[in-house]
This record gives sequence, structure tokens and C-alpha cells, in this order.
Amino acid sequence: MSTRTSALDAVVFGVDIQSGDVRGDAPSYALVKYDGDDLSRDVVSHRKLRRLIYDEQPAIIATDNMYELAADKDELVHFLGSLPAETKLVQVTGAEQPESLSRVAKRHGVPYAKKAMAEAEAAARLAAHNVGYEVSAFTDTTTVKVSRGRSTGSGGWSEDRFTRRIHGSVKKRAREVESELETQNLEYDVDIREAYGGYANAVFTVEGRPQDIPVSSNRSGDVRVEIERERRDGIEFQPLVKRRDHVVVGIDPGTTTAVAIVSLEGEILDVWSSRTSDSADVIEWIVERGRPIIVAADVTPMPETVEKFRRSFDAAGWTPERDLPIDEKQHRTRENPYDDDHQRDAMAAALFAVDAHEDQFERIASKLPPGIDRGEVTARVVADEESVEAVLTDLRDDGDDEPESTEHEPRELTEEERQIRDLKRQVDRLQSHVSTLEDRVDERDDRIAELEGELTASRREERKEIRKKREMTRLERKARRLRRERDDARNEVEELEEKVERMKALWKLDHSNFSDVSAKKEGLVPVKVIEKFTKGAIREADEQYGIAAGDVVFLRDASGAGRSTAELLAGFEPRVVIKTGGLSEIADEILFDAEIPVGPAGDVAMQEVDELAVAREDDVEAVIDDWHERAEKRKLDKKAAMVDQLISEHRAGNNEV
Repeated sequence: MSTRTSALDAVVFGVDIQSGDVRGDAPSYALVKYDGDDLSRDVVSHRKLRRLIYDEQPAIIATDNMYELAADKDELVHFLGSLPAETKLVQVTGAEQPESLSRVAKRHGVPYAKKAMAEAEAAARLAAHNVGYEVSAFTDTTTVKVSRGRSTGSGGWSEDRFTRRIHGSVKKRAREVESELETQNLEYDVDIREAYGGYANAVFTVEGRPQDIPVSSNRSGDVRVEIERERRDGIEFQPLVKRRDHVVVGIDPGTTTAVAIVSLEGEILDVWSSRTSDSADVIEWIVERGRPIIVAADVTPMPETVEKFRRSFDAAGWTPERDLPIDEKQHRTRENPYDDDHQRDAMAAALFAVDAHEDQFERIASKLPPGIDRGEVTARVVADEESVEAVLTDLRDDGDDEPESTEHEPRELTEEERQIRDLKRQVDRLQSHVSTLEDRVDERDDRIAELEGELTASRREERKEIRKKREMTRLERKARRLRRERDDARNEVEELEEKVERMKALWKLDHSNFSDVSAKKEGLVPVKVIEKFTKGAIREADEQYGIAAGDVVFLRDASGAGRSTAELLAGFEPRVVIKTGGLSEIADEILFDAEIPVGPAGDVAMQEVDELAVAREDDVEAVIDDWHERAEKRKLDKKAAMVDQLISEHRAGNNEV
């Protein structure tokens, strides 16, 4: 079995076509679900497969041929775009020029049989061990578009107010999205199209995947948010793991975790430390840089944290006979730069581990024939404790197991062979000279290493300066955003101040004896507007500007009120109720009994100012007078009806006698 680390934090779906053809009749698929321990098998249709992917959101969908899931490139791109954010499509047989599944399975020790269900299982197991290439059609750039969620209408005074509200909502939501992106320190560009009262839309181009962005697609009232990943020019393949050769890893655990990667020749490949990263981050960092043969610590016994890392890689462990002294660690790492003591300790652990296995590494290398991967053999000998001969036998291809054996008898050398012998001697002399030159090269390499150390320090300072400039840019962007918010707040204050002035004028008109009102305003009366004939609307109007006895009340929609609603309005004792629409019988009866005049809004000329309105006094008086005339007639009709009823009841009583 492969020594790769498991890819599973969730379920892997292994898929292979069972019958039919994705380009023709509806196909059925062999589906294997694998979680690292348990397997389940099923045969499903294409539609059910898509539904299971959406419901269970597997970590990987593994197949030996991606075009078993889509008829062509366009359908494949559509399929990739429909996958959940955390789900990958993996082709386990390779990239543009895939191998056969049987060959890949054999190479990694995975069971294989030429049946659809067995091939689906092999694909699942291979992907679980990080074998294969992720199929990608999208970049890591995402577009977030904030736009109007409804049409703004065709015009008019109320339409203007409606349009201003929608554009203001879009602007507000765009500012919220911008703030969320700033909080997550995501790099982005924004393109804003301004419109009356705010924004028509705002398009954010974010460097990140949808799952990295703290915003989701939704539509709420006036605003719609759409998220779309940027599509690549074609299909790309990315290996599930990106590794160098087999390596030795030194780890120094603690509040700050440090890791050093060292080649089998003792060269420091990379070193890193962090106070905030968890075990998953450390493992991911190591996996991206090599395949650990040995995991080492600088103390004995091996700390539990380091032991967990060792087990996760199935690597051999190394600890010193006693804790490494600081002076020895400093001496062993003197030629390698490091940022802190934790990095020094991790490097020392790895380097001492290489020193301890140096003779073993050389013996293994001396037994290897040309063309054999030294790292693979070393890993199996050191970590799995196999013999070199057993590993070579396992790696040797069929048919090449037994090399030809021939016997040689002593004979006189030919002229050509003597010439070869002389040339070999000449080569030996030249190699001696090369050795001398190599010593000189080593001296120059030492000088180069010294200069590279200085260069590394210089680059470190340069990176600090770049981070400082980047932080300044972020703060400047934040300052610009806050200034925009300040300007918006000032504009809003100005609008509210204008509104207050208009409210003061209406209040003055409502509470004055007209002696201090200009001639232009004489003959006007304030009107209190109630949007609907409901308890909530009545109470809301009363909270906003107050409804007092003697007020003129305008019901914008008078329909649907019941007894309690009508009694609530009558309790305010308005002077007159102007309405649009018809009253219910019970509401009309209650207002009539309370002697509150009611008239149609069409008979009164009104001019609305935000939530309030003014009307001509003459029109209001005319409505009241008209109601009184109708009320007298209604009372007479009511009395006549009562007299007729009494007469009818009297006659009915006499007839019974």
C-alpha cells in the first residue's frame, strides 16, 4: 500500500459507469462510498448520483475517466460548477494522458478487478490515498455582485421615492459586503455603478474561492447578491499532493510549533514556525514539501505531539540518546539561517537524524541498480523495515526478475580493450584532478552560502517592508470607506433637517390661530395620513406625529376594518375621516354612531408632504356639511324603519289575539 497520507476528512465517492452511455441512453453508475474504514456499494442513475452528491457533499468524487460523468467539455464544466464548494472531482489515472486503472492500482497496492463496482472501489481507495489529479475548470477568483432585487418602476413622485429606497438598499448592502471582505483581509477590486439615491450595482472581484468568502448568494427584498467563480480558458489538472523527494522532518512542538525539512543528503530544504497553526496546517505544510521517511525530535522520549505526526505519515521515528544540548544544536545549525530558537531546534533534530542514518543511507544507495528511485527504496527500508533485496524484488517489473547469467573465461586482451584500459587510467587521473577542483568549488560554495545568508536576511527585511506597505494600503482603503460613510451620514442629516423644517411648518399650521401664517397658507388645514384602516397603522401614525381630537384623518385604504379597529379610531375623536375605498358595514355603523363625519378623498384637494398632508379648509367643511345632510336623512330613515317595525309587531300581536 502507498505510504501517502490519507486524504479523508469526509467521504470519498468512487464512480464507474455500470451500463448505458452518458452520450446516449440514461446511464447507471456503480457507486462506492468510502470513509477510510467502511465501504458501501450501490447502483444509481445519473440523477440520483447528482442528488447524493448535493445531499452528502463528499470530499472527493473519484473516477478513472472524467468523461463518464459528462458527454463533452461544456457539460463537464457545468457539472464542475454544480458541485458543492468543498467537493473535488479527481481523475485517479492521471491528467491529459491517463494510464490504465489496473496499472495505477497495481503500483499503489490497491485491489482491482475488471468489473464496474470493483473499478469504482479502486478509484475511491486511490483518491483516499491522494493518488490522482483534481479536475478544475474555475480559478480561485470569485465575483460577488450586489444589485437590485426588483424593478424600479416607470416613473412618478411615489416611484421616485421607491427607486431611491431600492438604490439606497443596494448601497447599504454593498457597504456591508465591503466591510465583511475587509474583516477577512481578502484582496478585492470593486466596480460601482452609482444611481439615483445610491447604487444600481456593485461588482466585487475577490481573490478567493466561494467557501473562503463570508458572503452567500441570496435575494432579500430590494437587494440581490450573486456569487460566481471565474472560469478558466480550459480544463486544468492539479495533483492532489505536490511533493519533493523523500525527506527527513524535524519537529519542535509547543506554544510555537517549528518544522524543518531536510533532504537525505543533509541539505536544509525549508523551515517554518507558527504560534497559531493547528496539526492539520502543519501536516499540510509538510505534505506540500516532501514525503517524510523519518520524523525526529531533539529530546527523548519523543513528545506525544511529534509521535502523532510520525504516525500520520507512517514514518520512522528518531530521538537522541539524551536531550540535545543547546551548544551542540547551535554548532550543528551554524551554517543555516533561522528566525527563532524553535526553528533551530527543529533543524538540529532533523540534521542529527540524518547523521545517525548516514551509513545506512549509503549502504542502501550502494546496492541499488541504475534507474531505481533511491528515496522510495530508502523509505521502505527505514520506515517499513524491509530489506533492500525484498524491495528491489517487489519493484522489479515482470519478465525482468532473473537477469541472464554468463560465465567469462580469461583471455588475452584485444587492441581495442587495451585502449579502453588506458583510457580508464586516464579517466582516473582526470578524476583526481576533478577532485582537486571540487575542493576549490566547495570553498567557493561556502562563500556563496555566506552571501546567500546575507541575501536571505536582506529579503526578510524587504518582506517586512512589503507587509508594512500592504497594511498601510489596507488602512488607507478603510479610511476612504469611513470618509464615504461620513459623507453619506452628513447627506442624510441634511435631508432629515429639511424634513424637520417641513414638519415644523406643518406643526405651526396645526397649532396656530392663523394670525402668524402667511397669506399663501391661509385656508389650509393639516391632514394626518393613515396608510391602512388597521390597528397597527393607526397606532404607528399616532406614534409618528400624534392624532388628537379635532384632527382631519385621511385613510389611504379604508377597506377591511372590523369593530375594534373602528372603535380605536373613534376613540381619537377626529373632526372628519377622509377615505379612499369603501368602509365595512360595521366600521361605518360605529363611526356613524360616534357622529364622526366620513367622506371620500376625491372631494378634497390634498398635497402630501412625506408622511403628512395639507388640504383646503373649504373642501373639508364641504365634506362635513355633506355628511351631516346624509346623516339627517339616515337618522330619519332609521326612525321610519323603527316605526314600521313597531307597527308590524303590533299588528302581529292583535292577529294572535
